[in-house]
Amino acid sequence: MTSTSKRHNIKNETDNIRPFLKWAGNKYRIIEHIRKSLPEGKRLVEPFAGSAAVFLNTNYEEYLVSDSNPDLIHLFTLLKTDGVDFIKKCRRYFTSRYNNEEEYYRLREKFNKTTDIRQRAVLFIYLNRHGYNGLCRYNNKGGYNVPFGRYKKPYFPEKEMLFFHEKAQKATFVTADYDEVIQSAKSGDVVYCDPPYVPLSASANFTTYSSGGFNMENQQRLADLAETTASKGIPVLISNHNTSFTRKAYNKANKIKKFYVQRYISCNGSKRESAGELLALFN
Repeated sequence: MTSTSKRHNIKNETDNIRPFLKWAGNKYRIIEHIRKSLPEGKRLVEPFAGSAAVFLNTNYEEYLVSDSNPDLIHLFTLLKTDGVDFIKKCRRYFTSRYNNEEEYYRLREKFNKTTDIRQRAVLFIYLNRHGYNGLCRYNNKGGYNVPFGRYKKPYFPEKEMLFFHEKAQKATFVTADYDEVIQSAKSGDVVYCDPPYVPLSASANFTTYSSGGFNMENQQRLADLAETTASKGIPVLISNHNTSFTRKAYNKANKIKKFYVQRYISCNGSKRESAGELLALFN
């Protein structure tokens, strides 16, 4: 077995681990592309955690997993430290009693009003699995505003949460901006960036998974940071849509891998189309 296969395998190439969170644009479907593109290193640094699919499906010695969404990072941290006890608290909301519109909006309001980190983390799991289409969205005031999903029996991801808890012992979770995290990378690190994607069309722009946003200036800033970081001997891999903008922004990358992935790319859930994606490696 080569060092590369030891680094990236979980058990074998078919044993990919699903994230416990539903997440728009999560990287589970393209994890094979990502694993094959990631260089060797001691620590994987992820400035855009999302569902943490890449963290779950790689095998570096250490991880620095960050996101600008504090609810997400508090959830990951509590699952790491509290494990089974935290999972039990989440499970109570996965019964028919709470799977209705009235309870969903009551608990969403409770989530938006409370400042208790543990309560927010438990309710975040509930909202994620009962809300519409796996979205994580906030309004301009920072209020979670995803509508009720109307699922017959939402799945409680207990085994996925247990796996995360075990894997998380190798990780440090922080709430921070992407530029701060990337600039903190050191020799021996590998940086993987999964920013909110450049929109395929003007109507497809969706960048409000945290209470801020991610505009085209941020996209260019990320590309510039990748180039600067790679010049210090720290490789950076970025995933994004394959557009004229990204191809130009990543023109200093050493390697660009292009491929297609099946996604829902419109608000019409029955419309599944191929979206062009790319992985740009700066090293």
